Amino acid sequence: MYEMTRPLDQTATLSGLTKVQFIALMAMLMSINAISIDIMLPGLQEIGASLGVADENHRQYVITAYLLGMGFAQLFFGPLSDRFGRKAPLLGGLALYGVCALAIVFVPTFTTLLFLRLVQGVGAAATRVITVSIVRDVYGGRQMAEIMSLVMMVFMIVPVIAPSIGQLIMLFSEWHMIFVVIGLFAVAVALPVSLRLRETLAPENRRAFTASSVIAGFCIVLTNRLALFYTLATSALLGGLFGFINSAQQILVGVYGLGVWFPAVFAAFAGMMAVASFTNSRLVRTFGRALSHAALLGFTLASFIWMSASLIGPLPLPLFMLLHAATMFQFGLIAANFNAMAMEPLGHVAGTASSVLGFTQTIGGGIIGAFIGQAFDNSVTPLAIGFFTVAVVALACVLIAEGGKLFKPHNPAG
Repeated sequence: MYEMTRPLDQTATLSGLTKVQFIALMAMLMSINAISIDIMLPGLQEIGASLGVADENHRQYVITAYLLGMGFAQLFFGPLSDRFGRKAPLLGGLALYGVCALAIVFVPTFTTLLFLRLVQGVGAAATRVITVSIVRDVYGGRQMAEIMSLVMMVFMIVPVIAPSIGQLIMLFSEWHMIFVVIGLFAVAVALPVSLRLRETLAPENRRAFTASSVIAGFCIVLTNRLALFYTLATSALLGGLFGFINSAQQILVGVYGLGVWFPAVFAAFAGMMAVASFTNSRLVRTFGRALSHAALLGFTLASFIWMSASLIGPLPLPLFMLLHAATMFQFGLIAANFNAMAMEPLGHVAGTASSVLGFTQTIGGGIIGAFIGQAFDNSVTPLAIGFFTVAVVALACVLIAEGGKLFKPHNPAG
């Protein structure tokens, strides 16, 4: 582990990049997954029509397949990068991602598209896991927290602009061009990784890549109450978010008739999370876990009001936007903090454990989100019920993690 007292600029040179360059490249790597999902939302209807998808809910599988591939592969990229270093697996993942994106342009059937999206998600998992590992290699302690906050601030811009880029592509071309664009983006990211980024894992810190290391990671998470239940709470809340992403185009275009204005409203919701993430970075040092516990209670209350109102009758667009924006803002105060709490007791095994947490959250959230999305019935009621359900599950998990009491100043023994 590198010394935490090393000056920021000096530490950054270990990667072969300046601090600003390092942050920009890490943000680009982290952004790949958001772009891969959000940019194609405006094109889902045309993808379904072009490939003969009769049930409009089945279009959502384009997102679900990607999440499943990314979720399972995260479990292996962490230990793989601990054995072979960061650059080689990262470049391999980017290559697989880019090849699949370009291959999708020529798919003859929806089934083939789903298979390639699954494999594309496998490649993208490298960017999710290894990016965090690279930052951990180069920075430590509060320096790492600072760099990750800056990376996430840039990352949160992507869900705001990606649907607009997708809509722009759809106005001047058709859905195949979306995959050309994300394939070219992978190339644009791979070039600086290949040419400028140095290997950040010291040879003496490499570990064997064995089945036992993966199993050990599972055991560490499953036997620590704090890590396990904060991971499960995050998985549940991500399920609500993925449920919205799955059905966003159907709700905002199909139910509310927003048409080309869909990306703008979607961007507003993503913007709420970005504002919340920035707010969290300013307040979390002062309020600690109390901030995210209060946000979880707010998320539960907002989703309960949203569910109750939707059960009474159809929600007008302004009320839907207000209630959903309230949940998105609370989510932005929760997600990063819950991940930090889950990782807190995992100590020196953070690399492998991070893979396990990423796998659990992505797969768990992806499956929950698929159920919520597939329940779409031309109203917002299934989504509202889904949000309230995941809120209750997350609250129960946090109560178990904290020994039945919220707002505790320190971690339980675990």
